[in-house]
Amino acid sequence: MLALSVSTHAAELEVTHWWTSGGEAAAVAELAKAFDEKTEHTWVDGAIAGSGSTARPIMISRITGGDPMAATQFNHGRQAEELVEAGLMRDLTDIAEAGNWREVINPPTLLDACTVDGRVYCAPLNIHSWQWLWLSHKAYEDAGIPVPTNWDEFVAAAPALVEAGKIPMAMGKQGWQQSGAFNVMILSLLPAEVYLSVYEDKDAEVAAGPEVARIFQAAAAAREMSAESNVQDWNQATNLVITGQAGGQIMGDWAQGEFQVAGMTAGEDYTCLPGLGVNKTLQTGGDAFYFPVLDDEELTAAQGELAALLLEPETQVAFNLKKGSLPVRGDVDLEAANDCMKKGLEILASGDALPDVNILISSDTRVQIEELFVEFFADSSITPEDAQARYADIIADAD
Repeated sequence: MLALSVSTHAAELEVTHWWTSGGEAAAVAELAKAFDEKTEHTWVDGAIAGSGSTARPIMISRITGGDPMAATQFNHGRQAEELVEAGLMRDLTDIAEAGNWREVINPPTLLDACTVDGRVYCAPLNIHSWQWLWLSHKAYEDAGIPVPTNWDEFVAAAPALVEAGKIPMAMGKQGWQQSGAFNVMILSLLPAEVYLSVYEDKDAEVAAGPEVARIFQAAAAAREMSAESNVQDWNQATNLVITGQAGGQIMGDWAQGEFQVAGMTAGEDYTCLPGLGVNKTLQTGGDAFYFPVLDDEELTAAQGELAALLLEPETQVAFNLKKGSLPVRGDVDLEAANDCMKKGLEILASGDALPDVNILISSDTRVQIEELFVEFFADSSITPEDAQARYADIIADAD
């Protein structure tokens, strides 16, 4: 009878996400381990390979098609906005209040991004920032030149790397990576007010103006430096840096997980430059879990347990140390953080953080920008001026 009683309340919880690289898999394993050990339920992993651009349409199709998973990853921001408005996502307000999420989550904008009409619809898990330039010590040593300390030095070092048979800049041939690098340049190489004018205010005049023109010239330089980077996925590009085949990569702090899996040490084997070594300001994006509305009471109860568990201090530390991201809780101990994570924590503590692009623009606008940069990086005949004109038109119609 006891066994029957226990099995009645245990649930198998399908969780979908796009964490499939080595570092990501190690991180998500920490979540599954905590859930399986601390509850009577079982984590059923629903990893979808191919990054968020591939996974999100599949996740959304399942939810809208009546075949929802129990929990699913999205980025902080507006990616699940329409699902919430359609009543397809569970209200987590009672769990958030019981866990004092409003008091412990830092910065508060992450919880704000989960909040619609005063109700909480997602559990923030981590803080990721895009504004990092990862540099291979081996590549520069082989080329006989110093490791760059900022973007201008990185560009200037490109010819020496090419002469040594290296790829100056690793980049996967996917729109989210290319547009992500462009957005890093806007925030890192220009005053923060320009970034906010474009993405928060949707100011097409600024998007078409001379300051943003400088960034399109920088994007053209990145296109030339990454021309021989013939890989698709971001972690394949990171591996080019890890193995010394490429000088550097603009990528979010999730790249740290790949360096850790490779057994590399920050400051010795590789260097990380926040803000491209120029403006050390971070976008605070990252990941959150949403929980589709279900008819099954046992699964619904298990959803609540997972939502609460994600914000527990032990879970936050275990996951984020493996993921390379920062915890959303401002009260956890990250003494084991490496040099790059400590740089991010210091910037976050200083208040030098702005909302991620995904929080400021809709998914439709994001996709249009990604498609523009896929074309721009694939076709060197597209001038920076022509690309900027198209970009300004997208911003003019952005919502």
